Amino acid sequence: MPVYTVSNVQNIRVCVVMVGLPARGKSFISQKIVRYLSWLSIQAKCFNVGNYRRQHAGAEQPNADFFDFGNKEAYKIRQHAVTMAVEDMMRWFNEKGGVVAILDATNSTSERREWILKLCRENAIEPMFLESWCDDQDLILRNISEVKTTSPDYQGIDPDVATKDFLERISKYESVYEPLDEEVDKDKTFVRLINVAQQVIINRIETYLESRIVFYVMNLHIRPRSIWLSRHGESIYNVEKKIGGDSHLSPRGLQYASKLPELVKRSAGDVDLTVWTSTLVRTGETAQHLPYKQLQWKALDELDAGVCDGMTYEEIEEIYPEDFKARDDNKYEYRYRGGESYRDVVIRLEPIIMELERQENILIITHQAVLRCIYAYFMNVPQEESPWMSIPLHTLIKLEPRAYGTNVTRIKANIPAVSTYKEKGTSQVGESDLNSGNSRSVLTSAPELNEQQEST
Repeated sequence: MPVYTVSNVQNIRVCVVMVGLPARGKSFISQKIVRYLSWLSIQAKCFNVGNYRRQHAGAEQPNADFFDFGNKEAYKIRQHAVTMAVEDMMRWFNEKGGVVAILDATNSTSERREWILKLCRENAIEPMFLESWCDDQDLILRNISEVKTTSPDYQGIDPDVATKDFLERISKYESVYEPLDEEVDKDKTFVRLINVAQQVIINRIETYLESRIVFYVMNLHIRPRSIWLSRHGESIYNVEKKIGGDSHLSPRGLQYASKLPELVKRSAGDVDLTVWTSTLVRTGETAQHLPYKQLQWKALDELDAGVCDGMTYEEIEEIYPEDFKARDDNKYEYRYRGGESYRDVVIRLEPIIMELERQENILIITHQAVLRCIYAYFMNVPQEESPWMSIPLHTLIKLEPRAYGTNVTRIKANIPAVSTYKEKGTSQVGESDLNSGNSRSVLTSAPELNEQQEST
């Protein structure tokens, strides 16, 4: 299977120039594009002008008057922030081998966009304008609610005050905003998302990479939703320390399956969701008591261990010592003999991710390697780290995608399970004891419905 990089398709660099008024989901879309492309091994980075303004231009929490285009002093500060972002972006392209940059800003005037276009063309970078245009007031108000609670501009500010100020900020931009025009801008490469994806206007998309980005953003929505992830319950193979296979659940795994509806209800409430499972027995058994619509996906099946399927790590180390070391050295790229690598799993999961972005509330019950890949996508975990993440059994993970990151809640059931985690350099399973540095394979449990929250 070929390595999925742009260099295998064509030698091109792209700058995605975001366009649109505040509260149109631009930062959310920008971050999603970066995560998607990075997940596919395409080097991508977002340059958020607001961050440059906050970090370098001396305007951390400005009020709406700061965004008045008649405020010449503030305009200089904002223009300086744009210049710094663009200069860093160009250095990233030229010194770091960047492939896709996203310039996340309003870029609300034709003059600003022409300036960026000229700079890109002078540096052999293809500019692609992506406008999020919206007149759906309910959608705008939802986005404002999201921004006022997550944007660094409004940290510690009363929500009602933040909402009033943000609406005033939008009005400042509306006074000068010039949307993309199909006739005036007919020579530019652009995409216009009308009310997120109710209507999509595409103009002069000419390269493979641009088409991939377009297809991806066409599947996005910015409505509030949650995604729940869970491994199957403990299986007989887990207890026997074997990898792969299609074994049934152990008695403790069946207990988790019985407990799972309660965990989901506790986390999701009355939300209508759909359950996705792999085609393997252990995920179906785990989902058997859930009172929701269920779909099976072959793409969610566990990483294929090839000739090592059904073996323990000790057996693999003894029979295939060179392979055992090669996998430890580069776990993401290593492909089992007759089987798969983590990169292979990512490639077959791409349709899952695309469909997942189209949906609202989904519970995925699948396997350790597959969940690592899905979790890495949402949390922007580097490829080399993703195969080493801990995804324990009998834990429900709730992901809540937001404009400036993803909130994570881990809900642990009070049902013990073996640890299937193998650390680098050992054939023993079990995560390290932080106090002693020793590996442990004892049963793990937690207080009933214990919740741990984090975000990225």
